[in-house]
Amino acid sequence: MSETAFKVPKMGESITEGTIINWVVQEGDAFEEGDILVEIATDKVDNEVPAPFSGVMISHKAQANDVVTVGSEIAILEEGSAGSKSEEKSKSNLKSKEKEASSIPSTKVEASTKSSAKEPLQKTASVGIQNNTFYSPLVISIAKEHHISFEELARIEATGNDGRLRKSDVFKYIDAGRPYQFSVIPAKAGISGDIGSQFESIGQQMMQLGQELNDTLAELKALKEQPAVEQPKPYTIPQLKLDKGTGKIVEMDRMRSMIADHMVYSKHTSPHVTAYVEADMTDIVNWRNANKVKFQEKHGEKLTFTPLFVEAVANAITEFPMINVSVDGKNIIVKEHINVGMATALPSGNLIVPVVKDADKKNLQELATDVNRMANLARENKLGGDDIKGSTFTISNVGTFGSVMGTPIINQPEAAILATGIIKKRPEVITKDGNDTIEIRSMMYLSLSFDHRIVDGFLGGSFLKKIADNLEQFDTNREI
Repeated sequence: MSETAFKVPKMGESITEGTIINWVVQEGDAFEEGDILVEIATDKVDNEVPAPFSGVMISHKAQANDVVTVGSEIAILEEGSAGSKSEEKSKSNLKSKEKEASSIPSTKVEASTKSSAKEPLQKTASVGIQNNTFYSPLVISIAKEHHISFEELARIEATGNDGRLRKSDVFKYIDAGRPYQFSVIPAKAGISGDIGSQFESIGQQMMQLGQELNDTLAELKALKEQPAVEQPKPYTIPQLKLDKGTGKIVEMDRMRSMIADHMVYSKHTSPHVTAYVEADMTDIVNWRNANKVKFQEKHGEKLTFTPLFVEAVANAITEFPMINVSVDGKNIIVKEHINVGMATALPSGNLIVPVVKDADKKNLQELATDVNRMANLARENKLGGDDIKGSTFTISNVGTFGSVMGTPIINQPEAAILATGIIKKRPEVITKDGNDTIEIRSMMYLSLSFDHRIVDGFLGGSFLKKIADNLEQFDTNREI
């Protein structure tokens, strides 16, 4: 029997790291090929990693809540039959205990080395600083990009598990104007609080540089004598003592916490504007009712309204490509692909957005296949990383729950999101040949929330009207 390193598998096209949620198989336990060994969470989805063969778990190289990179070694496995579990378990337990005992001195040395070293940010899996705080490679990368020191990072309020600083915490701090960037260092650190004496000492040293600095020193002295002007402070949330009441406390799960962060970040980032229009869905409703059975018999797929909505949106985007964009600083990125996300409710009550890739290049049958497949995977909590990546525009069908209309929050970093309301029959005034008549029509409200930084009312309104036109002018003679 041979020992094999167990590494973090690839979990998606652009995913480079994840967080270990839980080890399902403990050290010394036997397992069969295909058994789930560990659960690893990424920014979007939790992954259950199966065993590549039958054997025994020798040791864990990473623990729960550790951030691990794709391809890194996280465990040692012993390949072999899982039949003799007791013998293999005793051997592996002995090995793990010996390893734990032998690793204690080196751990202490490593800890003391880290605490004494004062080095710039490095690309390591985690970096320890004061108060036993650890930072993920993503947080370190963001800090390096914005020139944030470890001392400044330590002042940022952390909301992650066990006090871990999350990327959303760093972005929130940056958006707030980095209020702790120039915080005063305590006197015990060796910095005197007497600003005036330091100023005079610096002035004396500058005098020695030459007569040419006299004018500058005079100006500095005049500024020193002026009354202190209070510097503007960044906006902070007021500490209001609200009556939150009493009741059962329910802790947010990981996905709900991420959704909450993402929604607040979106509202903080994008000035939201919502436009509304209603569409006469009578023709498309009648066509679907007449053809949904034939469609399923021919293609083996249910024909819901969702692929029809995706088709109408994709066709509208081709005429208004500036909707299919995202913001990068002072630049606007116009996306090459039209990938339509569809907000889908999970059994837990949380929300996820699977993506129909290249929706403008697919026919109705292909769209229905993609929509049904991902909706089923979402209900079974089996969506993969690639299924939820790369959306450029999102649809939220609030009509599924009986809502007449909605004001959806933009799925960052997209520029707009569409909400489709419930389809209801209503009496409408119809003008034909100059004569007004009242007819019963199937009507639906459409709501478009867009980022007013890059989408103005004319573009947003025109795009929304085009979607409604595509639905109203649906070709009822099309073949299925």
